Amino acid sequence: MSVSERHASIQATLEGLETLVDLNGGKGDLAGRKSCPLCPEEKFKACYSHKLRRHLQNLHWKVYVEFEGQRMCICHLACRQMRASLGIDQVTRLVAHYHCVVCSVTIARKTDMISHLKRHINKGETEASYSGTSDVLYEEPVPGGQTYEIMKELGTNVQLMPNHNTPQKTDTYFNRKMKTNRQLVFCSLAVLAEERSPLECLDAFGATGIMGLQWAKHLRSAVKVTINDINEACVKMIKENCCLNHIRGEGGRIPRQQEAPAEGEAPITTVEVTKMDANVIMHLRPFDYIHLDPFGTAVNYLDAAFRNVRNLGIVSVTSTDTGSLYSKSLNVTLRHYGCQIVRTEYYRELAARVVTAAIARAAARCNKGVEVLLAVALEHFVLVVVRVLRGPTQADETAKKLQQLLHCQWCEERVFLHPGNMVEENLYRQLPCQCHSGMPGKTAVELGPLWSGSLFNTGFLRRMLVAAVQHSMDDVQPLVKTLICEADCTTLKSFSVTGHSLLTNQVECGVVIKTLQKVEEADTVDQSGKRKTAEEGGTLVKKLRSEASLEHPAFYYSIHRHSIRGMNMPKLNKFLQYLSEAGFRVSRTHFDPTGVRTDATLEQFKSVLTKYSVPTYSTATSTGSRTVSGSHHLQ
Repeated sequence: MSVSERHASIQATLEGLETLVDLNGGKGDLAGRKSCPLCPEEKFKACYSHKLRRHLQNLHWKVYVEFEGQRMCICHLACRQMRASLGIDQVTRLVAHYHCVVCSVTIARKTDMISHLKRHINKGETEASYSGTSDVLYEEPVPGGQTYEIMKELGTNVQLMPNHNTPQKTDTYFNRKMKTNRQLVFCSLAVLAEERSPLECLDAFGATGIMGLQWAKHLRSAVKVTINDINEACVKMIKENCCLNHIRGEGGRIPRQQEAPAEGEAPITTVEVTKMDANVIMHLRPFDYIHLDPFGTAVNYLDAAFRNVRNLGIVSVTSTDTGSLYSKSLNVTLRHYGCQIVRTEYYRELAARVVTAAIARAAARCNKGVEVLLAVALEHFVLVVVRVLRGPTQADETAKKLQQLLHCQWCEERVFLHPGNMVEENLYRQLPCQCHSGMPGKTAVELGPLWSGSLFNTGFLRRMLVAAVQHSMDDVQPLVKTLICEADCTTLKSFSVTGHSLLTNQVECGVVIKTLQKVEEADTVDQSGKRKTAEEGGTLVKKLRSEASLEHPAFYYSIHRHSIRGMNMPKLNKFLQYLSEAGFRVSRTHFDPTGVRTDATLEQFKSVLTKYSVPTYSTATSTGSRTVSGSHHLQ
């Protein structure tokens, strides 16, 4: 919404409201009386300038809802009408209302408008589209009378189509809810850039290009960014967004209504923009960092990604096909990932292990292994970031971690089947539960094959936290801290981030996260520009493996799923303390806010939960007994 096209009731100052109509020579009658620009003639008759000024100040300017320095004044025009049925006839009456500064919707009640604005804030739309601030730069007309919308995220400006939420096939797509995903990917790239530079990075599905532009704008000379998309409209939009951020893009141009850089002003950096199929560009050129974020599943692009990725490089994969990964379309899961799954209480971690297994198989086919750095499954996406380890030996080690999962359908206990060539007579013996012995028939199912190894690398996550602090990513820092605790399987919640790149320490608790020092030996490219030998690369592999923590327990239990009827459970933090005092490793998990990751079996988990649960009727019984005894005493 541009400043010229926004509604007249949205103003930053009283003078702006008064200048809507020329009080000296605007529309009025022959006697020089003027009409109110926010009221119809039948409500407020035309009057002289001093009375009109007083009317605007006392009514419209004082009855308002404020948001980010903009006042949405009360409007009495025919923008919002209400129809009331009186018998056969329908009477239409005007309703006083406010115009939303973000989405232009009209809302009658002030409290409803405040709640409406809070929903915009929760969705992260405060910086995106409200007018009159520095975040909305301008709007450029496009064919059909529409306009571009300029939004800002992490210091990067991008222009969006009006229908970027529900695009056509020829339009660009932008999802505000994926901000957490973009920040996690950025932090992983920043960590790799500390190990070696310059990095050749690929954003295979650019869309608006915001992710690649954030890489180039913040990491500068440490990265050589390539943004690719097969859509002609997306490529054009990416090139214009490059100019919008003063970044030299191949074939870019300066959009209309944007001033050219001053003479002698050099661009921040250079970004290569390509238009081709993602599989083609990944087959043609090698990269150090590849990010795949297609619409839906990414299994069609994994083989090409691992074909040319360099040794010790990173591949990050975002899968948005949550319907198949979260056990809603089991036939699609079997078709895309070759995995047999069912709906379980730990379905999100199951989805992360399904995607990781598909990545590991694709890497093994190219004689490469993977080390999982982090795997995140949230409401809208599943993100898996892996480091590539070249060689058939690494590929064999990776393939060994693809195992079947035995899942009890009665108590939801689970265990990975032991690898081996011997045929076991009764697989149920591997389950800690005794459900099969107490009931006939098949009580458990085999799921998978799934990734059975660790989902997190503690050292890498700690350095990601440092990168998040460096680049002021406040939104993603709590999630990274939760991942660190989950990787170590500990209940510690506060951190002190220290490192060579930070001048000050954030001291919140006694826990100190030490980061790797940036030394010349960690770089894989020497001063002459040649790659280092395999022995030096092997030294780096050993150094990176030393960062990994003790492997955390697989899966988690939901405290509400295993609650006991008629009993009041302890608070989750208290229950974590009780499990820890019982001698078990325990932590919370980002997969489920009510989940507990622990190495205890389900039977041990339930026994501790039962021990510290209180009957719901105990309080009522004790109160009733006191009442009875008191009444007897009165008698």
